[in-house]
Amino acid sequence: MAANAANIRTMQTALADFIRDTESGKEANAILRTCVHCGMCNATCPTYQLLGDELDGPRGRIYLIKQMLEGSDVSGRTLTHLDRCLTCRNCETTCPSGVRYGRLLEIGRELAEQKIERSWPDKLTRRVLRGIIPYPARFTPLLRLGQWLRPFLPAVFKRNIPEMRRAGPWPKAGQPRRMLVLEGCVQPAIAPDINAATARVLDRLGISLGVARGAGCCGAASHHTSCSRQGRDLARRNIDAWWPHIEAGAEAIVMTASGCGVHVKEYGYLLKDDPAFAAKAKRVTEMTRDIGEILSSEELSKLYSSVKPTLKVAFHSPCTLQHGQKLNGLVEKILRAAGLTLTTVPEAHLCCGSAGTYSLLQKRLAHQLLTNKIGALASGSPDVIATANIGCLAHLQSGTALPVRHWIEILDTLLPARS
Repeated sequence: MAANAANIRTMQTALADFIRDTESGKEANAILRTCVHCGMCNATCPTYQLLGDELDGPRGRIYLIKQMLEGSDVSGRTLTHLDRCLTCRNCETTCPSGVRYGRLLEIGRELAEQKIERSWPDKLTRRVLRGIIPYPARFTPLLRLGQWLRPFLPAVFKRNIPEMRRAGPWPKAGQPRRMLVLEGCVQPAIAPDINAATARVLDRLGISLGVARGAGCCGAASHHTSCSRQGRDLARRNIDAWWPHIEAGAEAIVMTASGCGVHVKEYGYLLKDDPAFAAKAKRVTEMTRDIGEILSSEELSKLYSSVKPTLKVAFHSPCTLQHGQKLNGLVEKILRAAGLTLTTVPEAHLCCGSAGTYSLLQKRLAHQLLTNKIGALASGSPDVIATANIGCLAHLQSGTALPVRHWIEILDTLLPARS
């Protein structure tokens, strides 16, 4: 490897006329030219590890996208390999050249869908997902129906329907500092105490957490299902809902789902060409913080009881936290400072298989990844599994009898009772 280092060259490209001078073409060309086709990305790619196919690893997918951009014929096989990507961005963490693979994949998928007709069952599935998931008024009644039927269903179906959880009390407003939290789309129905627990923890730090009426799904689910237009519309709606609170002095927009966090942090990029929203979107991006980022900048010692907790926790760091937002180790540090014992999790960098809508669209691969991840998390004999994203939480819980909780819920249980 060392002997060949001097021979490494960046990728050469010759984009076709139809895309060469477009904004996406220029961006894709710049990304492609940073790749030195070293293959280090394949070593940490979950799908390459499972399938062993070069075209199911980042390097192979980059070549497929390059061929499309250069005008080569495209078959359904190309779309299949691009669809199998989790967009976990593990390869971005590994890449020594800083290739923005996630963005290149978005461009490649959009182009592939223009050239290749999806099967009608695939199109229908995606349309149904983006017609239900982003809308709590549609998703929540369907989930409640499933939860009501859950005791009567076979185990194979039962495990995919989360048990009902209830929210604890939300503290009254009135603290000197104010922040906003995104409620999201499925989190209020699946695990409603996550944001309430966040509000209780922040209340102890002198921060009131509020919800903006009208804000909802971040738009990531729409991007995952080939409808970036809908995703941008949802982003605009959220910005409109947040803006009066931002002007009134809200310090930050808090994310308790890392999948939403990584997406909202990209609002500035997604809406950069929208003259009505570009500046506001940039401001929202700058204000968006994962709850771990908020707590890491506060003095937390006053939160904890003097009694050392005995709970053993296996923490699953979502891809959107450790690879998307580059916040690996942040939550673990907070939990250890609270006195919790964190177990060792082998191959903690690998995806659990949730990946937004991936677990619904690529069930076989998602189940393999889930099985591997549960094995790794359970290997240290924890009392509970903690994570930082609602999609991971629901997916992991479907594969284990161990309780799976958001880490902020666990931290909340450590707070001493108010006198």
